[in-house]
Amino acid sequence: MTLCGGKLDGGRLGSREIYFCPGETFESHIRVRIETAGSVGLVLQALLVAMLAAREITTAEISGGATFGKYAPPVQYIQLVLLPLLKAMGCSAEIEIVRHGFYPVGGSLVRARVQSTGELRRLLLLEQGDVNAIEGVSIASRMLKKRQVAERQARAATSVLENRGYRCGIKTSYVDSSCPGSGVVLAARTSTGCALGADGLGEKGKPAKAVGRQAAKGLLRALESGSTVDEHMSDQVLPYLALARGRSAVIAPSLTMHAKTNMTVITEFVPVDFELDPSGPNVRVACAERCHG
Repeated sequence: MTLCGGKLDGGRLGSREIYFCPGETFESHIRVRIETAGSVGLVLQALLVAMLAAREITTAEISGGATFGKYAPPVQYIQLVLLPLLKAMGCSAEIEIVRHGFYPVGGSLVRARVQSTGELRRLLLLEQGDVNAIEGVSIASRMLKKRQVAERQARAATSVLENRGYRCGIKTSYVDSSCPGSGVVLAARTSTGCALGADGLGEKGKPAKAVGRQAAKGLLRALESGSTVDEHMSDQVLPYLALARGRSAVIAPSLTMHAKTNMTVITEFVPVDFELDPSGPNVRVACAERCHG
């Protein structure tokens, strides 16, 4: 609402109906405060799409919340997987993590910058190609440094991937935070321009090696499926496909309920149709402007 000068009615607890009318005048900079350990990644999912509609460079500063959260995309997954795909579509976007936050306290600080490109180019990813590189980050709060949590996460992920013949480079880092926490994010780049990712989240009672293995096994599932986007990106990329000019298509490893719901909602707002075509064990998802007549 603040970003585009829109009007909102019904935005209160218990409301069963909301009315939102976007404006046409965009703020060049907005600040968002998350009072809990809520996901910064989910806030960015909503903001980035809206920031694309601005006619100039827009920036957003998100304070509070968590950079790693359960059932939500880590901010570094957005950096390593989503932003390269948006760059291929002609969108210039950057995300800076100034301070990490973990459950249950949060306390992160993240800045995003998006330069409007007018129209997004279509995204055609129909072949996975060869894996050119696998990169990743293993993050842990500084209070876990003595236990070498970041290194143990990285070693576990590396071991799983190398056992399948993949070489990878995982950077380890210890960060200041308001409470203990950790996580791993991995991303694979391929010869056809695909970016596939996976992550593992540290939790109380969960061994560091289990966090690394979780991320590595998730990435292997995506790579070995032959898909061109991973399970989570098959959902997250849909709004951009709908806004792009021309016919876009990607190969998803499966169609999650998130993706199905997202398609239904998108077609209520944007005049596009999604076409689904089973491609072996995968699903080809195409999106194009709705035909009239």
